[in-house]
Amino acid sequence: MDNAKSAHMDNSESIHPAVKLRHIRTFLDIASEGNLSAVARRQGITQPALSRTLAELETLLGQPLFLRQGRRLVLTEGGALFRRHATASLQSLEAGAAALRPRAGGTLRVGVLPTVASWFFPRVALRFREIRPEMVLAVETGPHFHLMRQLREGGIDLMIGRLPEARDMAGLSFEHLYEEDIVLAARQDHPLLDLPPAEALARSPLILPPVTAIIRRPVDDYLASVGLPNLRPAVETVSLAIGRAICRGSDALWFISRGVIAEELERGEMALLPVNARFLAGAVGTTRRQTHEAPGLETLEEIARDIARTVPSTGG
Repeated sequence: MDNAKSAHMDNSESIHPAVKLRHIRTFLDIASEGNLSAVARRQGITQPALSRTLAELETLLGQPLFLRQGRRLVLTEGGALFRRHATASLQSLEAGAAALRPRAGGTLRVGVLPTVASWFFPRVALRFREIRPEMVLAVETGPHFHLMRQLREGGIDLMIGRLPEARDMAGLSFEHLYEEDIVLAARQDHPLLDLPPAEALARSPLILPPVTAIIRRPVDDYLASVGLPNLRPAVETVSLAIGRAICRGSDALWFISRGVIAEELERGEMALLPVNARFLAGAVGTTRRQTHEAPGLETLEEIARDIARTVPSTGG
């Protein structure tokens, strides 16, 4: 009788009833990071405990989800398929849970840095609108120092962008979402694209991030490393509209976060010179006051985590 009941369960249910939300969240975190130790630190558990959770899920699903390549875990074909469906299912569950909560409306105030303004954050905002349509997202943009001041003074509830300097993090917490590099960009038909970057830089007008931008220091370090420490820019900006227009109308080269020009690169409107400097990569994530809570804040953070998993890895 028990065998018949078990067989009936196996035929009628496509997922084992012992699969829990913790299995799904752990799997998605590992798929995003590709590294057990990083996920264990983020979840505040030991790596063996994390490995056990993953092993439980693979046993319940009946197949391996990852292949080990050195220190990295890479999705198997089945793992990639499961990730796609697991992500969609988790988002649906979050939306369902949110739909049951009393809706009081309100406003969530978010500071958005240029690196996420043109590609990443609009996707977060659209998803947030689907889940919390009763709330208003009040979005403020501006330089890093301005948004940090707004965050500390309570003018915004959350900032999304590059990791702040360590000296600025007292009383704040940062959650890593993905890594992004600073690139050297030009119009797609720039005549010096085939030259070494240092030579092209010496012969072209230069657009740099402002000295107040958090990405300016690594750019200055790169210029010093290629023997151009005193190269004077023609323009300083991180504005997509301004930088893109200047590049289109001239032979200018622009140091800018990849996320700012992601769509221009995808459409082939801009091209990159290969700087090949690992130190130009940096963390992008959310920064908030440690003790601060606001309506809709957790929902927005969870959406940002989900969408961050779709951001392709980049190299300098």
